[in-house]
Amino acid sequence: MIYLDDLIAATDGQLFAAGARATFPTFGHDSRLVAPGECFVAVRGPHADGHEYLEDAVAHGAGAVLLEAERLAALEVSAPGLRERLTAAGASVVAVADTREAVRRYAAYVLRAWRPRVIGVTGSTGKTTTKEAIADVLTLTMPTFRSWRNYNDLLGLPLSLGGLEPGHACAVLEMACDHPGEIQALCAIAQPEIGVVTNVSATQLQYFGSVGGLAAELAQLPRALPSAGLAVLNGDDPAVRAMGADSEASVRFFGPLPLGTDASQVDPRHTERFTVVPAAPPEFAPELPDLTAGIPTDVTAGILACLTLQPLGPRGEPPGPAVTFRHLQGDHWAYAVLAALTVATALGVDRDQSLRALRDLRPLPGRMNALPGSGGLALLDDSHNAAPASVRAGLAALASASVGARGRRAGTRIAVLGDMLRLGDEEAAAHRAAGELAAEAATHLVTLGTRAERIAAAAIAAGLPRERVAITHTDDDAARAVRQFARLPEARSEVATDQRTRKPIAAVALIKGSEEMRMERVMARLLAHPERAADVLDRQTPAWQRVVTMRPDRPTWLEVDLGAIGANTRLVKDIVGGRVAVLVSLKADAYGHGALRVARTALRNGAGWLGVATVSEAAPLRGAGVVAPILVFGFVPAWQAREVARLDLRATVYELESARALARAARDLGRPVSVHVKIDTGMGRLGLRAENVAGVVAFCEALSALDGLIVEGAFTHLATADSADQTYARHQIARFEAVLAELATRNLRPPVIHAANSAALLALPETRYDLVRPGIAIYGLAPSADVPLPPGFSPALTFKTQVAQVKEVPAGEGISYGATYVTTAPTRVATLPVGYADGFRRGPTNWGEVLLRGRWAPILGRVCMDQCMVDVTRIPGVRVGDEVVLIGRQGDQVLTAEMVAERLGTINYEVVAELLARVPRVS
Repeated sequence: MIYLDDLIAATDGQLFAAGARATFPTFGHDSRLVAPGECFVAVRGPHADGHEYLEDAVAHGAGAVLLEAERLAALEVSAPGLRERLTAAGASVVAVADTREAVRRYAAYVLRAWRPRVIGVTGSTGKTTTKEAIADVLTLTMPTFRSWRNYNDLLGLPLSLGGLEPGHACAVLEMACDHPGEIQALCAIAQPEIGVVTNVSATQLQYFGSVGGLAAELAQLPRALPSAGLAVLNGDDPAVRAMGADSEASVRFFGPLPLGTDASQVDPRHTERFTVVPAAPPEFAPELPDLTAGIPTDVTAGILACLTLQPLGPRGEPPGPAVTFRHLQGDHWAYAVLAALTVATALGVDRDQSLRALRDLRPLPGRMNALPGSGGLALLDDSHNAAPASVRAGLAALASASVGARGRRAGTRIAVLGDMLRLGDEEAAAHRAAGELAAEAATHLVTLGTRAERIAAAAIAAGLPRERVAITHTDDDAARAVRQFARLPEARSEVATDQRTRKPIAAVALIKGSEEMRMERVMARLLAHPERAADVLDRQTPAWQRVVTMRPDRPTWLEVDLGAIGANTRLVKDIVGGRVAVLVSLKADAYGHGALRVARTALRNGAGWLGVATVSEAAPLRGAGVVAPILVFGFVPAWQAREVARLDLRATVYELESARALARAARDLGRPVSVHVKIDTGMGRLGLRAENVAGVVAFCEALSALDGLIVEGAFTHLATADSADQTYARHQIARFEAVLAELATRNLRPPVIHAANSAALLALPETRYDLVRPGIAIYGLAPSADVPLPPGFSPALTFKTQVAQVKEVPAGEGISYGATYVTTAPTRVATLPVGYADGFRRGPTNWGEVLLRGRWAPILGRVCMDQCMVDVTRIPGVRVGDEVVLIGRQGDQVLTAEMVAERLGTINYEVVAELLARVPRVS
């Protein structure tokens, strides 16, 4: 509860207006989620400014707004009367210098004023569940506050403390860090009396450099405790155990003990002496967790053995009955339970009472919850986050997964693993180690994300069959791969059955990845009842549904919607039908979209072949493990023939000398090379001239005599398929047909005939033959104005940057090189960090305009190599960090690649293909 007088006193705030309320239930900082009566805190962040949503927050019922005086003054210029509109809605308006600092000061103020006993919880993993367990047992005997969910940093923890009340006797606070000094700063605010450290493992290493550096940071919690305080440390973790030597407080250790441990062998500071009892899962679970109440039971909840702890007597004998924690599936929960027991006992809570309370402890969503999936899938939802240690625990749980009436081991155990982030120099090794563990724990593996490809490669190297590994880059593809693996014959032959419903359980799937990977989206696609996702999954609020957590490496980037590429590929496949194969063109790094990820996505959505312009474009695909047929469309010099054979590529041939080089390479390496004969029907580029039918026949006869070559295909390219007038295209088709007919009479017609690019497959159905070669349509761009895309296709690429500076430039001043533009009046100029070295064209013409705050901003002067300037005089409120759209939609406006192409005097192909590699791609 926040009292207005306390807020002003703590923050030295200025009350600009008193509203209808003097108390507020808590803080809120997302205007979309503000509950009636809450105090909205306008936070300036790296990607958004809460001050721009003050009126939205009040409209949602905020009882007060805490804002920065400087920002309010600036907003009053662009939006006069803002203060009056806020107070007219009944909100109190409190102004401070810095809202982040203000909520920290407020948190420290109320903790000192109301004096709850503060228990701080930190560690690499397990913090949130440990915090919840401690709060659950303390609530039995005293009013206890707990920080909300994982609000645990220098902004989140003070915001959470808005819910603290004077009557709380204890406050259990989770403390996290992603940079040096954060734990010390949190301790300065909270001044904990008891500190709990769960473990130290590889997390947030991008700023700590090593696990040792992280350990030194986490050690700040026990170091900050007073001499009358208590440090509760994981005795099984050497780095945590060592922290006791550097704390003035008393020390107690926690952790399970081996069965039979003699009391004399146990450190007397290890007060809660329990052992983990290996337990088989129940024959069937009588009910699913209450989180899924109301969902029909299709799958047993007893997928994993529930945690069972046995107390140990002085000589290691069991002095009493074992305790089973029916909602904690997996032995790793022992540490959270024992940490809570240790704290509770130290504070005088009866142990038996504590154990009874903890028997009903439930993990929060996304933390190893067993949920029913569709089609007989049993899901282990561990989607909240991922670090090497938690991935190891998750895979260990998957390895022990059992289902069915007799506790039989699941026939199919699928690990669905996303990227692990923030691991610094340990990133590559951590992903490889996860792959090696996955090969042991799982029968099948699905990876999601670029970094997770290392998991797949390591799992295959460790012996997991390649056909049981799916590498994906979209949520849909990951979920589809899980369903496909669950239907494999070996899964059906070994499934267990739920005794009550007799419904086969096809597979158990573990879902896990770093927060930014949003693995809960994969979970949502696999739930038996996806309409209940908001009740059982993590990150389901409207704010999380809109947030983008993956950030590019620089403030100019491409967003590539791989889901759109998958959907576009499926549409092409639907258009051409099942008989016709689809080859996706990946030339020029997949037209600027990122060849490897596009290849993976297209191949999982109906494509069977890939096409590249050069051998060098194919090599990285093969190096990444792509095994689909790849056709090199362009010239292959004789000196690259061995690479063609080594990489198992299809080569385009049209003259005998290169064909002979390919045949020699095939014989030398013992690998036949498949070739496709290029026939020039009127393009005037590579190929045998179609009017010389005899010459084409003679060439094909010579090819068939070359040992080592397989004449697999013949193709042509249509010059005008994207035109309204198809006369010339049909002339080319007639020439091609004549050649094919003559080859057929000589029994030389190859099995794979192709001619259709995107335009032809849409406008000329007769050109589809055995294979089509879409390029531009796969990326959601129309072949031309005369050949638009059918409904359902969508662009996959958005090109964005951010405002780097905004300033006033007087009249008569030149802008950019050459001063080709001179201001005629005072002008507000925004500088953008994008230039022609990114593919943002300089001349002879440039983009003309870009989108900023949903309005058109004209480019001023010449585009520089790395920067450009735009006029924002008529766009109010523009500030540093504002997102700028260079291709894509913003608000009600859209700037398409076709519009840009028209301004540049070119085609959309060139616009996207010229976006250079230094522009990071995110999806």
